[in-house]
Amino acid sequence: MKNTMIAVFISALFVPAVASADTTFASLTKQWTYNHTLSGVTGYTAEISAFDSLTNSLWVAGVSGVDVLNASNGSLIQHIDTTSFGSINSVAIHNGIAAFAMESNTRTDAGTIKFFDTTTRTLSSGINSVTVGALPDMITFTKDGSKLLVANEGTPLVYDNPALDPAGSVSIINMSTRTVEATVGFAGVAQTGSYLRTNTGMDFEPEYIAVNATGTKAYVSLQEANAMAVLDLTTNTFSSVIGLGAKDFSATGNYIDPNDRDYISGSSGPTKSILRASSVVGLYQPDGMVAYEANGQTFIVMANEGDTREDDGDKVRASSLSGTPTDLRRLNISSTDSTPGNLVTFGARSFSIRDESGNIVFDSGSILDAKAIELGIYDDTRSDDKGVEPEGVELMVIGNRTYAFIGLERTTKAAVAIFDVTNPANASFIDMIVTDGDVAPEGLLGFQMGGIHYLAIANEVSNTTSVYSLAPVPEPETYAMLLAGLGLLGFTARRRKSL
Repeated sequence: MKNTMIAVFISALFVPAVASADTTFASLTKQWTYNHTLSGVTGYTAEISAFDSLTNSLWVAGVSGVDVLNASNGSLIQHIDTTSFGSINSVAIHNGIAAFAMESNTRTDAGTIKFFDTTTRTLSSGINSVTVGALPDMITFTKDGSKLLVANEGTPLVYDNPALDPAGSVSIINMSTRTVEATVGFAGVAQTGSYLRTNTGMDFEPEYIAVNATGTKAYVSLQEANAMAVLDLTTNTFSSVIGLGAKDFSATGNYIDPNDRDYISGSSGPTKSILRASSVVGLYQPDGMVAYEANGQTFIVMANEGDTREDDGDKVRASSLSGTPTDLRRLNISSTDSTPGNLVTFGARSFSIRDESGNIVFDSGSILDAKAIELGIYDDTRSDDKGVEPEGVELMVIGNRTYAFIGLERTTKAAVAIFDVTNPANASFIDMIVTDGDVAPEGLLGFQMGGIHYLAIANEVSNTTSVYSLAPVPEPETYAMLLAGLGLLGFTARRRKSL
């Protein structure tokens, strides 16, 4: 791997002034919360959800099964036990068919995709089981539903041993035949960009997939490798693997709190975390990603969570390197990328918007941490390890605006930041949903029902799913028309009274 200072220099130059919008949503109202422990199922944790418009139901996957909920009131319709198939990692729904991503009980073995009918909530007729790669994680349909894409993560049993590391890949399922059209790997794929991690003792492991509007390209996050792969769906081949560079935390607007033990002298507990310039760079390492179109171009929104090997074999404290400043000694860093005086940590503590070539057009800087501090939900014990950890991302078009919802996994209460990303280069902070009673949002899902927009938040630690209704402030022209209408009504009423 060739790490150059060019990427860090560019990162230092690209420090946007993150605007805050003058208007917020008119209301962000929690409609209901379902506590999945009420299902009485051992081993269930709420993780990923999908909405079925045919039955107005929300399907929430969580390791040992799927809870099907009434989307209107959150009542349990049915629990579907999937343990006979393995562990469920994800669910996606299109046109009355629910696809379940099933990890084998021996996770290095091939996984399966199970197809369920959303009306009967049983295995669908015809072909309802398709074999894919090892550890199928995230799945998604193309917009027209013709293909189902499967991220086969292939996490190794033993690192630094290729024989025990199943190849990461993406399976492409043709939904008209329900057969695997191609399983696409990374051998021989061109590599570009910087800070592409190929020295971690494992191969590329697909984490998340975003598909463009036309269904011709998919963008695949390779989280531990700090990379994005571009998949051509017309040829079913990867065209490139792009190293995503590193973020300079010493640059104004990118400050972090690198120390989880900040104390006020004489106090018995930690003080509010202070964001400050830190001589370290952060690998972006996105988890959730969503693609969207703006100004005739495709952009990819990424939640820059950061991640290490599952066994933490590539993570050490910065104190292990000589000459590390006292304030940075508690910080977790990459042992494979850091050298004395050149510290590299995991995650960017932000979300980014990139173009199809992987170039950053916007990054939220330090605003996610700063807003969590301002709202009193920042967890200082996570300062040494990726901060608020942006993990999930969802996009919704409401009116003529495009909004990004960013789930923060490591705050003391579940939190979702909202940004207006209509103009990718000038995204603006709108608000932050703080959802009492919930902890650690894992999956976010936007859907419409009865003409109203909703956001479903599946929370892994609290094992809850909460649904919010979203009512934006009317557009200025709509508001003006409303006021004009009210003025006309008032004039008519006064005229009648005078008569």
